[in-house]
Amino acid sequence: MTSQSITAAAAGTWTLGDLTVNRMGFGAMRLTGGRPFHRDPPSDRDRVIAVLRRAVDLGVDHIDTASFYFSPLRSANELITSALAPYPDGLVIATKVGPGRDPSGAWLPMARPDQLRGQVEENLRQLGRDHLDLVNLRVMRLDSVAEHFGALAELREAGLIRHLGLSGVRPGHLAEAQAIAPVVCVQNRFGIGAAEEDHAFVRLCGERGVAFTPFFAVAGQGRVSGASGDDAEEVLHVARAHGVSAAQVRLAWTLQLGPHMLAIPGTGDPDHLTENVAAGALRLTDDEMARLTSLRDPGA
Repeated sequence: MTSQSITAAAAGTWTLGDLTVNRMGFGAMRLTGGRPFHRDPPSDRDRVIAVLRRAVDLGVDHIDTASFYFSPLRSANELITSALAPYPDGLVIATKVGPGRDPSGAWLPMARPDQLRGQVEENLRQLGRDHLDLVNLRVMRLDSVAEHFGALAELREAGLIRHLGLSGVRPGHLAEAQAIAPVVCVQNRFGIGAAEEDHAFVRLCGERGVAFTPFFAVAGQGRVSGASGDDAEEVLHVARAHGVSAAQVRLAWTLQLGPHMLAIPGTGDPDHLTENVAAGALRLTDDEMARLTSLRDPGA
């Protein structure tokens, strides 16, 4: 089987509440340009629209986005709408609220609980939806999420949101939110080299039946700048053994940590998209998994 013929179904499925998705998804952050939170040149509109359509053709049915994913001339939500609306049946679009940016791109303070409805409605408008499939509360320096998550739970009861998740949180935040309303996923920074406490949180989510969706799983320390190419020798060794890229090893490792693990690699490059999706079919040995899991990055 060639990488071009592998679809997102190779990664298996997980159910977010009542929505079943392939575990290999797509992250929209990089669609707007090199680094959406900086003044990099805008992306090629036709190219990224083609990538989005190709992703769906390859079986990707879970797209992660946010209204604050924009750069000069480009908005991730607008690109998604232009490429995919009217949306195919079964496509799940997850978004985030909490942070905000002004038109210049500068970050605004964390939204107050009473401001979250406005952010939800802005995502609805940009995406052309009458409800949002999944909204993650992106936590920015909050000791307690009770008021913010409670406000989102009210919007869920009102029918504006189908399912709720959390992003950038600690175990205590998860417990606090679960006491208010069901939490279908946690979205945190995580990847090879993560600290043991982060691995423990991944396991806790699995025990509670909560999906774990890591961001920067491929980029690592490169974060919003993308993969740095400075991979550990252990990662490169596994990649050579399988004849694949280091990025594909990182994605395969993520998915093999547990059935509740989802992947949302993002790219504006059609070749990278094909490689990312093909990583869902890569199976690492138990020894390779153990060696990669034992790695620790002092900067993680």
